[in-house]
Amino acid sequence: MPEPEPHPHLDAQARWALTAVALGAFCVQLDSFALNLALPVVRAALHGSATATPWVVSGYLLAAGSLMPLAGRLGDLYGRRRMLTAGLALFGVTAVLCALAPSLPLLVAARVVQGAGGALIMPVGLALLTHACPPGRGRRAMGRALGLAGLASVCGPFIGGVLARSVSWRAVFWLTVPLVVVAALGVRRAAESRDPDAGSSLDLVGAFAATGVPACLARWLEHVAAWGWAVGAVLLGALFVRAERHSSAPLVDLALFRNRPYVALTVAGAVANSATVALWYVVPWTLQQAAGWSVRDAGVALVVPAGALAVGGPLAGRVRPAAAVPVMAVCLAAAAGALAATTGCGTGTPALLMTATVAATALGVAGGLALTGTQAVVRRARAGEASGVTKAVMTATAGAGLALTGAGAGGGARPSLLLPAAVCLATAAALVLGLGLALVVGRGRARVAVRGGAGGRGRGGRRRSDERRQSERPSGRRG
Repeated sequence: MPEPEPHPHLDAQARWALTAVALGAFCVQLDSFALNLALPVVRAALHGSATATPWVVSGYLLAAGSLMPLAGRLGDLYGRRRMLTAGLALFGVTAVLCALAPSLPLLVAARVVQGAGGALIMPVGLALLTHACPPGRGRRAMGRALGLAGLASVCGPFIGGVLARSVSWRAVFWLTVPLVVVAALGVRRAAESRDPDAGSSLDLVGAFAATGVPACLARWLEHVAAWGWAVGAVLLGALFVRAERHSSAPLVDLALFRNRPYVALTVAGAVANSATVALWYVVPWTLQQAAGWSVRDAGVALVVPAGALAVGGPLAGRVRPAAAVPVMAVCLAAAAGALAATTGCGTGTPALLMTATVAATALGVAGGLALTGTQAVVRRARAGEASGVTKAVMTATAGAGLALTGAGAGGGARPSLLLPAAVCLATAAALVLGLGLALVVGRGRARVAVRGGAGGRGRGGRRRSDERRQSERPSGRRG
């Protein structure tokens, strides 16, 4: 008798896991962007310096992005529910410390530790959700969680700006505390999972190198002229490869990078994430600086594009794993066309918002596919490791989006989305080319196999005919 198919609906443990992961991801993304517009208010309230104030955001993002590979592996080793609970607790406690910080240095320190908590929440939570759901349902559940996180990413600056001007910048952190508490209560009702073959040891050298590479890469992409960060990333990358080759229990199995669908989806996801950052910098800049809109009006106008970006996560969860790479290529090509079209819109609000909505939808699906698709093409036991690497790459390369727009170039030049559009189009073309080559190679191997089988059958037929003729010959000899 065939085995019964899994029930299509989520059980109670899976629903609690979905609730916990969705709320945790929402809090992580909200605190990633909510202070962007409120930094001048924070600086004035805490009497901080102009050079130290940006570290309120940068320190958080660097800690979160660089620690994600380690966090994902910790979940595989010691239990994903346990590590997610620890991450939520750390995030909530440091949110309280941020809200009570009496000075800018203490706020920056608390934000760095909060980023470490966020690093535990994202990859460990996605791996927990993958194992909590029955086969075939995890992608949709993950898409819902990512959709809520995407909504927080876009609405975060607007929410933070409104709270900072109407209540207090500290209210941004108080807002996340009850959400984290609910998420922690939910994760306690979820099922535990871990990698049964992980052992009990942690690759410390690999952990050090894996943490340093994304941090150096992110700093270099923010300041491309500072080549020291690029050199540091290369050296630490070489140390990481050497450590993983010689480790009996590597932090990241290097065979992961020979998984072509995984690598393609991760790289394309990083491109989509960078383009999303560029989009949400250029469109608000155009509305406020070129069209003269207020922060509130610009935030209200961006509600529709923000909703489109959030819908991308659930849509990505409905894509079959075999179709993930082709759909990713289509999304990046569509996003490239929409991003390029924003340049010709000028400050015309309807056309600008329409193209931004199209681009946000395509980029939302692409960003969601980078996480749902990679989870589907790797071994479930090491889902935390795979999601940690993917999230680290996407976070570390996010700063490239601003660099491509020309932000910070000076001279009063208007930022543009032409370069992000070109990168999206080039990535889509590379994916299509890779799919074509894989198809050609696959057909070639199939033809060789067919010919080899036919040849074998022909030789076998001739052999049987020779044997038949030998048996039909008279066996006696004339004396």
